Amino acid sequence: MSIGTAEALQRLFSQWKREVLANVTSDEQRTELQKQLSLREEELLASASDGSTVSLFSDLMGLGKDGAPSFDSISRPLLVQDFDESVIETQLHATAELYYIYQHERMKVFQVAGVLLRLFHDGRMRIQRGPGARALYLMEKHQPLRYKPRDRQLAYRRAFNYGNLAAPPGAVMFRNFHREFVAFVSAIAQYFRDLLIGEVIRGSQQLNERPFASQATIQRLGTDIRWQIDRATYGNILALTVEVGEYLKTILDAMETPDIKKAFDANTKWDVIEVVSQRYLGGAGEISQRSKMADAGRLLLNFVADNPFKTRDFRDFQTEVMPLGPVAEEWIAAYRMTPDGRSFRGVSPTLRQTLGITSPAPAMR
Repeated sequence: MSIGTAEALQRLFSQWKREVLANVTSDEQRTELQKQLSLREEELLASASDGSTVSLFSDLMGLGKDGAPSFDSISRPLLVQDFDESVIETQLHATAELYYIYQHERMKVFQVAGVLLRLFHDGRMRIQRGPGARALYLMEKHQPLRYKPRDRQLAYRRAFNYGNLAAPPGAVMFRNFHREFVAFVSAIAQYFRDLLIGEVIRGSQQLNERPFASQATIQRLGTDIRWQIDRATYGNILALTVEVGEYLKTILDAMETPDIKKAFDANTKWDVIEVVSQRYLGGAGEISQRSKMADAGRLLLNFVADNPFKTRDFRDFQTEVMPLGPVAEEWIAAYRMTPDGRSFRGVSPTLRQTLGITSPAPAMR
């Protein structure tokens, strides 16, 4: 399609769209019809630019058989924005599971498993024929064959820039993960809070009323996190997550067996982790906070993996984000109780700092 024809088509379609929308009285019908017309316009322009009127660079220079054509007769290339879809979602989902594993690493779950195996071998834990003894035997058989603690630490370093282990030379790392993830969670929490404030002011909970909140910050941060995670999680991250995740499940199932809980006078597997950490590992590792951060963080990262953040309609976006508001608040509440989160200044200051918004200067007196 030539440039002149494309411009005429867009002009006529826009005029026809205005005439159609002018005859619609309902706001809901007008919004839905406008969305459908916009999609139809994109499809029409895409089908018209299918390459039936190809213009070579030589034609543009006037070296073709017809000489130098006018600009209106040269076809316009259709440029498609596909950045949001250029990621491998499998790697993003694997990163969500890796984050879940990392938080259990911080809870000392893997170290506790090592202590239990050592006590079992040395005969210092009075279990023998129960399900716990068999679970410890199976746990030892199911230890990761390829990915040891150092491999886990390297994976955390590459994907999240967590830990002190130096990354291999030349490896791509997501160096700014924590700052961007905290800002992303804060943006969802801010959206949720603004939505609640808007409902209180208007006295309504209807989703078809525009909230006093912006979705642009969530979309911008989510898109960047998707891209950065995709860059940093190539290689063995997926296989490591599957193998270590299976091992983690084996550990947690073993700690839930009645004879192991009885050996430590515990009621749950979390009590086992706490007691063993206190006795043999120099203290427990923020079990309550890290367990909530693991669950909420995995949900948020899976949302990032599944959402290309292309939605422009605020109703659709609000429907997608609404269930994540309490999840973001839970993550922030747990994060602020950890030593790492004590410097968290709050949702609004964190967003302002991340987005580079400086506070206004104080008024002169």
